[in-house]
Amino acid sequence: MNIFSTFKLIFRTLLARKGRSFLTILGIVIGVAGVIIIIALGAGAQALVLGQVTKLGTNLLSVQPGKSNEKGPPSQVFGIVVTTLTNDDAAALRNSGRVPHATGVNAVVRGSASVTWGTKTVDTNFVGSDSYYPGVVSFTMTKGQFYSKEQDEGNANVVVLGSTVADELFGSSNVDPVGQIIKVRNGAVNSINQPGGVPLRVIGVIAPRGTTFFQDQDDQIFLPIAIGQQQLLGIHYLQAINIKIDASENVDQTITDVTNVLDQQHHVRQDSDVDFTVRNIADAISALTTITSALSLFLTAMAAIALLVGGIGILNIMMATVAERTREVGLRKAVGATNRAIMGQFLFEAGTLTSLGGVIGIIAGVVVSYLVSVLMKALGYDWAFIISITSVILAVGVSVLTGMIFGLYPAYKASKLNPIEALRYE
Repeated sequence: MNIFSTFKLIFRTLLARKGRSFLTILGIVIGVAGVIIIIALGAGAQALVLGQVTKLGTNLLSVQPGKSNEKGPPSQVFGIVVTTLTNDDAAALRNSGRVPHATGVNAVVRGSASVTWGTKTVDTNFVGSDSYYPGVVSFTMTKGQFYSKEQDEGNANVVVLGSTVADELFGSSNVDPVGQIIKVRNGAVNSINQPGGVPLRVIGVIAPRGTTFFQDQDDQIFLPIAIGQQQLLGIHYLQAINIKIDASENVDQTITDVTNVLDQQHHVRQDSDVDFTVRNIADAISALTTITSALSLFLTAMAAIALLVGGIGILNIMMATVAERTREVGLRKAVGATNRAIMGQFLFEAGTLTSLGGVIGIIAGVVVSYLVSVLMKALGYDWAFIISITSVILAVGVSVLTGMIFGLYPAYKASKLNPIEALRYE
């Protein structure tokens, strides 16, 4: 029997058992599509995380209040309020003689805010920061300017808007935001306790920056740190100090310098006295990348289990097929078919099932991965659509190998049937 006739017979056999064939192929489709989708999502997530490094740079440090171990998060991540970081600490870190590689140091407090202009009210986030913020974080202004050192230290009632906030407040009215007076309230406190809010004059609008570290940089406002601390949050401490370093190769030395300065500021004499955490932003990105890789590996294992289930389905259908076609096998062997020809036919059937499932799985995996990338971009994330040739080859190779392995025993069993006993089979 030639190859064409063999394929014709195989497809006729599969079509005669549509339901069983469909369920068997479905297991392979789910497994193959799962492998491609998971690898694509893992690659997209890692590209997203690495993109955050590109935006922030690898030469940034963050000082957080509260002690943590080398790998764990600082205490405030768990909702614990730590008040040990102060404006004096930020001032000490600006001493170029003590931290020579720091090109910018800015103190930060954050919170939610309710912003009102006229009859419009927008819920957003505020960043209370000193005038050194532009020296640490890169951005451009579309209107006006960022507040000066004199305005910051003089507690001037000024504010700089992110592009989203500016559009939501002033976009429909065609009014220039610069010079307008808005009122800002702490969004976490009942408005009854904040009658009217804090009046602030808009002096600038920052150009769109997108999302960084999964936070919309355009949906926030910036105001002098004293206003953020005293008038909105009612605190005297800092939530973070950010430090920009002149070159990435000086990160480790700067961590040592910063630690030494803060040890002196906080009178640290032993390890138990440490009440701050110094972290490299790149290390945080590395940790996130490790997490996404581990998650991808775990989910790939789940997809492999789906392929295993599909393989067992192939074993089941091929065993049932051998039993149902015993007389046919006996007749073929009686007219001269060799064991090799019989075995090849049943292996071809198993390979056809897995190959068909693999092709459909590849198409489904690529389509779903593309739809996910479109959805993530619509949500504002810089998500890359990445389909690696390796994942396609791996998925197809595993699917075909699955068919061969699980189809081998039924094919071998069929080839060893005694033609006389097979012809008598009922």
